[in-house]
Amino acid sequence: MASPCKPETKERGEQGGGFLEKVKDFIHDIGEKIEEAVGFGKPTADVTTIQIASIDLKTAELVADVLVKNPNPIPIPLVDIKYLIESNDRKLVHGLIPDAGTIHAHGSETIKIPLTITYDDIKETYDDIEPGTVIPYKVRVELITNVPVIGKITLPIEKQGEMPIPYKPDVDLVKIKFNDFSFEETSATLCLKFDNKNEFDLGLNALDYEVWLADVSIGSAKLAKLAKIEKKGQGVIEIPISFRPKDFGSALWDVIRGKGTGYSMKGNIDVDTIFGPMKLPFSREGGSTKLKKADDNDDED
Repeated sequence: MASPCKPETKERGEQGGGFLEKVKDFIHDIGEKIEEAVGFGKPTADVTTIQIASIDLKTAELVADVLVKNPNPIPIPLVDIKYLIESNDRKLVHGLIPDAGTIHAHGSETIKIPLTITYDDIKETYDDIEPGTVIPYKVRVELITNVPVIGKITLPIEKQGEMPIPYKPDVDLVKIKFNDFSFEETSATLCLKFDNKNEFDLGLNALDYEVWLADVSIGSAKLAKLAKIEKKGQGVIEIPISFRPKDFGSALWDVIRGKGTGYSMKGNIDVDTIFGPMKLPFSREGGSTKLKKADDNDDED
């Protein structure tokens, strides 16, 4: 019979458990003291800006600038960077950037994270997102670092904005006004009508094009001309050009009789938008136009 004054004997497992707990507490205390003495702390991160580096009819290239600050006396590595772009809680693109670099001791670094959005992928997944619209987006970024003493830390950050799904402009050759007409060479003005179907203004900076009348090229050129085409609006640009009517053969007589002639054209326009510069292609085939004198009344058009 056990004496009531004799301490109870613990099982081996309990003794071992108590010893391990004491060791863990000791290590934890040592870690905290080291952290306090050396000054280890958690890094911080923030998305400072998101810029649209380039944009066309196929893709949008975004760059997220993430400022990471390291308060520790030694460099810390960025193990991984996870990113996600979504619009109205719908995933547009996601990815992982491994081994993203090192943040210097007691320093800060701006990490540039490239983000590529392919419009065809968006259209296949979400058919209600149409060209010409502007959609909201949210960028979510997780930076995973490895800090001595503390261990792995995940820094979640996010930023919101808007981005366009551009629509290429419709371009029509409304008419050709000729000033000096001769069979050898004719100087004229092309009247091009631009139809902007986007929900944002287009500031026309430059235009390169090639035009064919009756399957005969009347030349190509690059033109720097400032113009603004408002969102969901239209604008007319006049372009001087010269060509040789005798190269048209029998098609020229249809033009002279006022019957008009078929034309096709293709080119690119460089535009400024609130989202940055864009280079948008345009093309038109199978159109019809007429030659008119420069002083003709345009009311009928």
